[in-house]
Amino acid sequence: MKKLSFKRIIYLLHLWLGMLSGIVVFIVAITGCIYTFQTELRNVFESYQDVEVQNKPFLSPSELKEKSKQYVYASPSDNSNVIYGVTYAKLDRAATVAYNHYEDGYTLLVLNPYSGDYLGKQVLKNDFFRFVLSGHRNLWLPYPVGHQIVGWAVLIFVIVLITGIVLWIPKKWNKKSLKPRLTIKKKAGFFRFNYDLHNVLGIYAALIALVIALTGLTWSFEWYANSYYKVISGGKELNKWQVAQSDTTAVSSLENTADILWEKVKAEYPIGQEGSFMFDFPNQKADAYRICFNSANDDTYYKRHFRFFDQYTLNELEGGGMYGIKYEDSSAGDKFYRMTYDIHVGAIGGFTGKLLVFLASLITASLPITGFILWWKKRHK
Repeated sequence: MKKLSFKRIIYLLHLWLGMLSGIVVFIVAITGCIYTFQTELRNVFESYQDVEVQNKPFLSPSELKEKSKQYVYASPSDNSNVIYGVTYAKLDRAATVAYNHYEDGYTLLVLNPYSGDYLGKQVLKNDFFRFVLSGHRNLWLPYPVGHQIVGWAVLIFVIVLITGIVLWIPKKWNKKSLKPRLTIKKKAGFFRFNYDLHNVLGIYAALIALVIALTGLTWSFEWYANSYYKVISGGKELNKWQVAQSDTTAVSSLENTADILWEKVKAEYPIGQEGSFMFDFPNQKADAYRICFNSANDDTYYKRHFRFFDQYTLNELEGGGMYGIKYEDSSAGDKFYRMTYDIHVGAIGGFTGKLLVFLASLITASLPITGFILWWKKRHK
């Protein structure tokens, strides 16, 4: 039996692992490509969320909750739906009231933050970008099944990317050997053109695709997320997300706790002036008030800061994991880990970063197709 060379082993790994993960990688990449500019597209197609700035304060969360009841509940005694909380954006943007509808599921009610007037409604199960995200995360399959398939396919794809880079490396680093590996021949037959699309575009997108894949795996496997954090933090244990609970045995004389808490946080945060602010209500006996302020004015999330307050006493509770600490007060490892999502979608680099992720995802989606054509041509040669 002929002994396989190192290059041949790498080629076989690249080929068959690519074939194994190809369909899933195509779906994950093309949906990720579409989702990249979802914020910008929403701003264009959901202009009803723009409001006129008024010289008066926003309505409080409890006031917006009261205003929303006529749209959330079928009758005053209706308790089939649950209102979660209110999110405020900038002064010229609508507020949203999140609630769970017994038929429609998670829904966002869009209201004018100054008057509480109804502006629109977003049923997330009917939302196009939520549909795209479902394909990206779990292939539109039941989440426990699809999520695992996506995770393992992306892990395999990391090996495919690395082997592809190894195969691309020329024996000699000179102009003559590098030129055909870095340029697409315009006047060439279909199969040569297809080869260049796979080989040349693949190497241009490889490093960005590798970053996207490695950051994405943090949501696929707990063991990977823990290992990833240990590497970037110098061996520390991941401070996992946790939700604080109210003390159900506490006795309190406080009334209108939501309004008291609102006045407190208004004095601490520039609500409406910058970033976004979320105010969640407790719905169960052990639930706590949850607030979240994101000071970033761009489309990033790493600066989010969550805080929890006992619903009976308004004592502040510990929770939120690493997000329970202000970004500025976090360790270097925590800061980097908090950027994982923003790196994954390119938002960390602004419009340029998103564009790079968009192009890399588009090229990644093409690689299983061009790779299959190469295999088919070689098989039938």
